[in-house]
Amino acid sequence: MTSTSPTLPFRATTEQACEWLGQQGVGDAPWTLARLIESGVTPYVWLDYDAAYPELFGDANGGYAAPIFFEGDTARLAAGSEDVLITITKDAYKIVAKLPPPGFRRALHELRFLKKELEQLAARLKREAEPQPVKTEGVKESRDGVGRDEILAAFDGLARLDLAQSLDDGIGIFGDDGARVKGSGGKGKKNKHNTLWNPVTLALGLNEVYRVPVPRLKKAFATHDFLYAWRADWELSLTLLNK
Repeated sequence: MTSTSPTLPFRATTEQACEWLGQQGVGDAPWTLARLIESGVTPYVWLDYDAAYPELFGDANGGYAAPIFFEGDTARLAAGSEDVLITITKDAYKIVAKLPPPGFRRALHELRFLKKELEQLAARLKREAEPQPVKTEGVKESRDGVGRDEILAAFDGLARLDLAQSLDDGIGIFGDDGARVKGSGGKGKKNKHNTLWNPVTLALGLNEVYRVPVPRLKKAFATHDFLYAWRADWELSLTLLNK
C-alpha cells in the first residue's frame, strides 16, 4: 500500500507534492515541477467565477479547479516558465474548452496537484522498482501486439474519435499500414477478438494525427501492466523523435 502523509492535502502545492514524494523514497533525483509533469501528474489552478465567461463556469458560481493538460501549456511549465499560461482546459462540466487568446495567466504558486494522483504515482513507482517476474510465454504474446480490449483500456477517450469503431474500420493509423499487426485476426472479415495492434506505433499515431499530448500517452504506458513490455520501445521512440 502507498504510504500516506497527514501533511498532504487534497490539493497539494508544488512544494508539498515534491516534498511528499521525496518522503516516499520513490525515484532517485529530487522532485521538481518539471518531473511531476513528466510523470504524468496533472496540474490544476483554481479559477474564480468570472461573469465574462459564463459558458466556462456553468453552475459553478464559486469557481472550480481547472486542469492544465494541453501539451503546449505543460511543456512551458516544465521548461521553467515564470508563470502559468492556460490556453486549453476543461470547463466545470469536464468538457474541453479553448480559452480566448492569449489564454489565462496565473502565478506559479497557484498550481495544485490532486492527492489521489500523487498517491497513485508513488504506488506505481514503488511497484516498478520491485523485481519483475519473467513470464516467457506471456512476454512473447505481449511483444507480438496487444488486443482490442487492452488498446481501448489504455487509449480510449484520449482523442476525439470513436476508438472502438476506428479499430474495427482498420483505416489509417489503425490499419495494416499503421499500428495493426499484419496477419493478425485471420483472413477475410476482420476478427476483432484476434486482431493485435502495436501500442507504440498507435500511440505515436495518436500524437501525430490526433494531437494527443505526449504526457497523457506516457501515463497510459506507465499505468497499464499489459504495456510493461512495450515501455522501453516507447521511451526510445520518444528519444529518437525528440519528444
